[in-house]
Amino acid sequence: MRDLSRPAWWTNAVVYQIYPRSFQDTTGDGIGDLSGIITRLDYLQELGVDVLWLSPIHQSPQRDNGYDISNYRRVDAVFGTEEEFDQLLSEVHARGMKMIMDLVINHTSSDHEAFKRSISSRDNISRDSYYWRDPRRGFRGSEPGAEPNNWGSLFGGSAWTWHEPTRQYYLHIFSRHQPDLNWASTRVRNRVYAMMNWWMDRGIDGFRMDAVNFISKDQRFPDSMIQFGGVWGDGSPFFTSGPRVHEFVQEMMRAVFAHRSEDYLVVGETTGATVEEARLFTDPYRNELDMLFQFEHVNLDHGPGGKWDRRPVNLRDLKTSWNRWQRGLAERGWNSLYLSNHDQPRHVSRYGNDEEFRYESATLWATLLHMQRGTPFIYQGEEIGMTNAGFTGIDEYRDVESLNYYADSTARGMDPETVLEILGHVSRDNARTPMQWTSEPGGGFTKGVPWIGLGPRYPEINVEQDQAAPKSIFRYYQQLIRLRHELPVVATGDFQLMHANHPTLFAFSRALGETRLGVIGNFSGLEQAAPDDLQGGELILGNYGEKRQTAVFGPWEARVLDISGLS
Repeated sequence: MRDLSRPAWWTNAVVYQIYPRSFQDTTGDGIGDLSGIITRLDYLQELGVDVLWLSPIHQSPQRDNGYDISNYRRVDAVFGTEEEFDQLLSEVHARGMKMIMDLVINHTSSDHEAFKRSISSRDNISRDSYYWRDPRRGFRGSEPGAEPNNWGSLFGGSAWTWHEPTRQYYLHIFSRHQPDLNWASTRVRNRVYAMMNWWMDRGIDGFRMDAVNFISKDQRFPDSMIQFGGVWGDGSPFFTSGPRVHEFVQEMMRAVFAHRSEDYLVVGETTGATVEEARLFTDPYRNELDMLFQFEHVNLDHGPGGKWDRRPVNLRDLKTSWNRWQRGLAERGWNSLYLSNHDQPRHVSRYGNDEEFRYESATLWATLLHMQRGTPFIYQGEEIGMTNAGFTGIDEYRDVESLNYYADSTARGMDPETVLEILGHVSRDNARTPMQWTSEPGGGFTKGVPWIGLGPRYPEINVEQDQAAPKSIFRYYQQLIRLRHELPVVATGDFQLMHANHPTLFAFSRALGETRLGVIGNFSGLEQAAPDDLQGGELILGNYGEKRQTAVFGPWEARVLDISGLS
């Protein structure tokens, strides 16, 4: 059980996400593997991170790159063997780091044995492991409009698929190959908890819970009056943080973690969660999640048409969002801090200047993120400033969501080049290209043909080049991580936004006891004079060098200042 009288260990920890398929290949098949991760553990230890988060390595048909699990207690052979997994875990622990695993419990793969049993007969005991419903009254199955309700899938089309042999529809919030588990079934929940205990007993240090706030559905399954993609209804109000979600999460924590020491970490992905919901999920006295991923800040460049309707981020909106979450979870709960992950484009391309000021904008964003109150998450490659994929043809994409969007959009008459331009900015594949280790063919990732193309700039943007450069993004990340480890004010200090309406400067202070830090960033490609109250203090870290004390901030300049002695 957790000791709530002192800060949890993860308040000054930094997590590094590994997308195994794209991290390091050792077999030459073009797909990253567990042995490859083992060979790079010294690199991660040198960076200074505390926790590794592995995206799914469970047995899977890989239709959604492992987020469609067919066997929860087996490592997929594409990544390696059970023995290699145990070696990886042992090597991680030997270096003083922890390892958490991605876990998908909102849905399974349609190849899972439970789903195969479920579709075999309406009378099968596993039928209630998933959501099966009759056609809408007055309709025959499979005809247009016969779906039980009008919910759209997040991956395109209807959220219901017709199964002719048993003449019912099954629910899938994501792909039709990812049927949703029926968490209203006690038997389903108990089997999930048993599986989680099995992994914890094996020695892992916790989980990142995929789409965890989708597990409770409104059992009435009503139609939605909100349009989703112009055709289907937006069902999210009926399954996002649904009616029993806190009951289920609390039950899970009791069943899996109540009897364990406090050295675990449970992170929830909670699309659509508000500050108020996050406070419920992460209040330590409620015994639910340790922290969660919220999406408000990464949705600020979405237009009315959603993620595919991209527009520039307004800095004032970003300040408002981050400040709301910092203040909202200041007394109860905890923030996770991220900009990039396997589902988000590379943030140096998305929010910064990935050409002339790639170093400066990459380190500025890192500074503003890591200096907030919360646990920072680094996505593989951001520590060297990796950029978007730069794909120009649909044949280069692998992501099921992106391929579905291209097919649906072009079928509706959109110009293919326009669709490709959109994908070039927002596709999840922008984050999934192989890790760029060297400038040699294959980027040091593989000796074979990579499963997805390398970013075209890998000869200039890679670990080897960055670590040798006078201005190294990797070395800057090391310093940020060191500050969090060494200064309690970074981990648990109060957060106070400054100059909320300034159009280009983002500034805030951190305070703990007598210690005060000022953090300032210039979000523009032009020089910017700082207001009087943002001048002074002793420079602790900056991306323009150690001796810079001028009142003028350069393009994309970031500074961390000790302002303890200033009034």
